[in-house]
Amino acid sequence: MSRIGRKPILIPEGVKVKLEGNEIEIEGPKGKLKREVHPLISVKIEENQIKLEPKKMVKGAKALWGTERALIANMVEGVTQGFEKQLEIEGTGYGVKAQGKKLIFSLGFSHPVEFEVPEDVSVEVEGNTKIKVFGIDKQRVGEIAAQIRRLKPPEPYKGKGIRYVGEEIRRKASKKAIGK
Repeated sequence: MSRIGRKPILIPEGVKVKLEGNEIEIEGPKGKLKREVHPLISVKIEENQIKLEPKKMVKGAKALWGTERALIANMVEGVTQGFEKQLEIEGTGYGVKAQGKKLIFSLGFSHPVEFEVPEDVSVEVEGNTKIKVFGIDKQRVGEIAAQIRRLKPPEPYKGKGIRYVGEEIRRKASKKAIGK
């Protein structure tokens, strides 16, 4: 039995849930999300709760039960509160500027690096070194934040690069000259 899958998902005020076949649509104050639920899992809407159960107790259904519940719970949280990832740029001369729907990075390369921000995610630049990525889809927010981080990941010697706020970079000791 899945401990996570058994827990019902509470539907907050102002959120509409529509179920058509295997497709669930959740609409809230921040937007609308749609997702297809795996065929091994059945979804029921009772009063102000969403309940999930496996249709057959087979090996794959047990694994998917908790996963589907977590994904639907993230959809409910996304349309009510939204999700946010914060990144910071560290390094001398490194920075970012927002220009319309583009981010222009100076990351120590011989040229500025441009990053096109997709429509379903919003990006906010604070100062010259802080970036906030936010939206209603948790996976999409994390994916865009990872793509931005991939432009110049933090290096292990000085820690220069783009990192998540609060991320600890494992530092390596630099080479030392041996005196004779």
